[in-house]
Amino acid sequence: MMSEACQLVGTPRFGGILVVSDHASNRVPDDINLGIEAALLDQHVAVDIGVAQVAALMAARPGIAAYLGHVSRLVCDFNRDEHLPTVFPIASDGHAIPGNALDHAGHETRLARFFRPYHDGLAALLDATPQSLIVSLHSFTPHLASHPDEQRPWQVGVLYNEDDRAARIAIPLLAAEGLVVGDQQPYSGKLLNATMNRHAEAEGRPYLGIEIRQDQIGDAAGQAVWAERLARIANKVALMLVD
Repeated sequence: MMSEACQLVGTPRFGGILVVSDHASNRVPDDINLGIEAALLDQHVAVDIGVAQVAALMAARPGIAAYLGHVSRLVCDFNRDEHLPTVFPIASDGHAIPGNALDHAGHETRLARFFRPYHDGLAALLDATPQSLIVSLHSFTPHLASHPDEQRPWQVGVLYNEDDRAARIAIPLLAAEGLVVGDQQPYSGKLLNATMNRHAEAEGRPYLGIEIRQDQIGDAAGQAVWAERLARIANKVALMLVD
């Protein structure tokens, strides 16, 4: 399944695992001009580097499917509340996005075209095929261009808001892999958790918020390592949640 807003990889199974990646694509539709250099679309401000490939590899395994955003986060940031201006950012990490200076009508048009179909589709999928675990998959830069001295030593971060059931199981499992694991690092899920707040926390569905540092999944070898690791750990978490 693919639409303007989303792409489904694999077949969701009842009681399976669904990987959700809001920022998996850097696609900009031909009729939208963001007013930026094309090279910016390959950077973290436009896409979560590596997550589409990791999600697709995970979805090739039995019992796992992936629901991916199908436009750049600069076109529409699905991991925001729709009333916030950051849904269509006018700047990101020091880069101006002049094509997102939208009037009210333009804002509503983009919400109707991308944001609402993405979230309506995810809600319908989860209602029709309940999952044992949702894995919210993102990636982060070793440092922001706007804060070059602020290093991020964590290879992976685990994020959550009020529901930390899956996080508490996953953190020691990830640490046992020899990784530097951030608990609510490099971001706090209490601040940046809109998609999971809506589709998991509000519905009582267990979820695991994962942020992988982008240098870990910048090539095919790293993507394969992380896909195997996350699939294995997510299955352990799902099983332990029902024990």
